Amino acid sequence: MNRRSNNRKETWAALYVRLSRDDDNAGDSDSITHQIELLTKYAGEHGMTQYKIYKDDGYTGTNFNRPGFQEMLADIEAGMVDTVIVKDMSRFGRNYLEVGLYTEMRFPELGVRFIAISNGIDSANQQDNDFTPFLNIINEWYCRDTSKKIRAVFRTKGLSGKRLSTNAPYGYIRDQDGTLLVDEETAPVVELIYQLCQEGNGPGKIARMLKERDIPTPGTIEFRRTGRTRNYHPEDPCRWTSDTVANILDQDAYLGRTTNFKTTRLSYKLKKTVCNPPEKWAVFENTHEAIIDHESWERVRKIRAQRRRPTKMGEMGMFSGLAYCADCGAKLYHCRTGSWTYEQECYTCSSYRTRKQCSAHYIRAVVLEQLVLQNIQRVLAYVQEDEETFVRQATENSERARKSEWEKTRRELEKKQKRIQELDGIIQRLYEDKVMGRLTEARFDKLACAYEEEQAGLAEAVAGLQKALEATEEQAANMENFLKVVRKYTQPMELTPALLREFVDKVVVHAPDKSSGHRVQRIDVHYNFIGEISFSPEYDKRTKRTTA
Repeated sequence: MNRRSNNRKETWAALYVRLSRDDDNAGDSDSITHQIELLTKYAGEHGMTQYKIYKDDGYTGTNFNRPGFQEMLADIEAGMVDTVIVKDMSRFGRNYLEVGLYTEMRFPELGVRFIAISNGIDSANQQDNDFTPFLNIINEWYCRDTSKKIRAVFRTKGLSGKRLSTNAPYGYIRDQDGTLLVDEETAPVVELIYQLCQEGNGPGKIARMLKERDIPTPGTIEFRRTGRTRNYHPEDPCRWTSDTVANILDQDAYLGRTTNFKTTRLSYKLKKTVCNPPEKWAVFENTHEAIIDHESWERVRKIRAQRRRPTKMGEMGMFSGLAYCADCGAKLYHCRTGSWTYEQECYTCSSYRTRKQCSAHYIRAVVLEQLVLQNIQRVLAYVQEDEETFVRQATENSERARKSEWEKTRRELEKKQKRIQELDGIIQRLYEDKVMGRLTEARFDKLACAYEEEQAGLAEAVAGLQKALEATEEQAANMENFLKVVRKYTQPMELTPALLREFVDKVVVHAPDKSSGHRVQRIDVHYNFIGEISFSPEYDKRTKRTTA
């Protein structure tokens, strides 16, 4: 930049150049070097010896949040720029609304002259600027047309089953043809993360455990292989975050699946991405080798869906997210303090703690652990001793529970549908009363509004019940998957988080019964795939001594 010193405030001409990746197709005529040569030559020929070059290389013209442009704008607002020169209007921008905002309003207000050389535009000559708005629209049309073509290409590629993302998920590397190959270095870490999650650990705790094991982060691995510094922290190469772990746990590519169109952009003018609903996804199975089996994936999905809150000491109870109150259906909270031993830790009903609408359902953690372990031991013993009888009984129990739930939902649905019909009749009679003059307009509006709000709420509830009814009809005992889990164990002597999550869907805790003079508390264990197990009297009798 050339400068001169005098007593008045120094100003200069801003020579603005820009090039985006899309503009590369235009050849050397739009290159940054060519633009600078053109602008400096123009400035010299017109006696503008004081100038500064502002450059944006690789930035789209639809977005004005560019570093070079923002620097120029700051200098303009500081009164340091008196003229802005560009090669043509498309170099300044391709959003006709914002381009017009600057050239038609902001620059004239600030006393800044605007020149677009190739278009013959100079704000100092008003008669030459009549066609400027049309040039802005044409430049935006160019971006819109380019965006449509790019979207069409991506859609065709995405619907063909090819992966749209150019980045391989952690645990994979990309082959030359774009196929994902298992990365022998990082795939075991993915398996470890899923195992830790199935043991009941949340993303935050898993991140701490990975750091303690000195496992490099995905950003560190990427830096070592490509030199890219994105998400790389040289001062702490093993600093995992909960977001990184959560993203890995939500990545369905580990099933050997390719899912395209999960996200989209609302407009070519906006860089923000939004999530598409699942019905707009394009899913292709078995496109590459899987790292995680389907059973583990579904188990992690269920665990992730269960909102669990760690204690103030940062620890997660083994039954957090699994234990429920038998009376109000609320989750049971894990309670402990630094001064308590493990034998003093307990679970209580969350509804009781917050709203006093239920009893505490207090149960010590060690007691709950013993009861669930005994229940699992009995189930395993039952299967190992008489698998055929167990399968028959479990299937009958599941079918009976499914029918009971279906009937309960159906009755509730019919009740609400009947009320909706009653409200239709009430609103009709109200309208007749208003027409006949028996009801004032104001009174009719108030009553009709209240009934219509009730109807809207009922309609929403009916839609939810109909979905629940359909889901209940589709449920069936998946005995084979349950037996596959059972065959992995003999007779466990300790309840671990992994064992608990693999077997148990939820544990329902009843209020203690003290009528006999002793505190007796019942729990119901609902198993994955098959639901609750009710043991036959014959089996109870045979196993009474071993399960007491």
